[in-house]
Amino acid sequence: MNRIQEHLDRLKKEGKRAFIPYIMAGYPDVERSMRVFSLLAQAGADVIELGVPFTDPLADGPVIQQAADRALKQGVTLRGVLSMLKELRKNHPVRVALMSYYNPIYKYGLERFFNAASASGVDGLIVPDLPPDEAEDMIEYANKYDIATIFLAAPTSTEERIRLVAEKSTGFVYYVSITGITGSKIKITDEMKRMVNRIRKYTDRAVCVGFGVKRPEEARKVAQIADGVIVGSSIVKMMDGDLKSLKRYIESLRRAI
Repeated sequence: MNRIQEHLDRLKKEGKRAFIPYIMAGYPDVERSMRVFSLLAQAGADVIELGVPFTDPLADGPVIQQAADRALKQGVTLRGVLSMLKELRKNHPVRVALMSYYNPIYKYGLERFFNAASASGVDGLIVPDLPPDEAEDMIEYANKYDIATIFLAAPTSTEERIRLVAEKSTGFVYYVSITGITGSKIKITDEMKRMVNRIRKYTDRAVCVGFGVKRPEEARKVAQIADGVIVGSSIVKMMDGDLKSLKRYIESLRRAI
């Protein structure tokens, strides 16, 4: 059993919810992103989503797109992100899900990537542009290296897609709460609850909700529905600002969940 699944399963049994923050590696620079990672780990993040910058991030809104662009201009690569994580691992045992589009992984070479990811301390992998029915090779290597696979379901997903996402996700199921891009405004509705319950029909894995969660009160409401809350754009937006303000914001989210 991978570390993400083990931890989230334990939280579920204890009736607790997971706090899963997202940051962009290398934004606004490598040193600052490492400091923010440390801050999140110390604040009690259950899993940290570590984003790999990419030139064409289709699922991401303007905040994360701009962060990726800035990181890329500084020469941040997938190889560099793995090196950064390996360094962070010396002090922080927190579980990490790498979020990368498929192209950088494909160029790296699947087996070489999984070997390097495992050696760097990656616990899980989210590839937003690779659906589970096209991910057989990736799943095979992920199982070999004990790295959790995390696939996405959306409000528009068919029943068959929901079943496939649920069955192929070994860390948690990532439910995209809105039809759109990251950073859009979340609407916490009965439909979200129905979708989370539809996913749960097909899996015992945790179902975590992301896209659009910004305020602590939103995080609290999502936590009443799902097994975990993912917060990204609002954290990334603050990464090049005052770290004390970011720390207070992260702690307010952690308390709410």
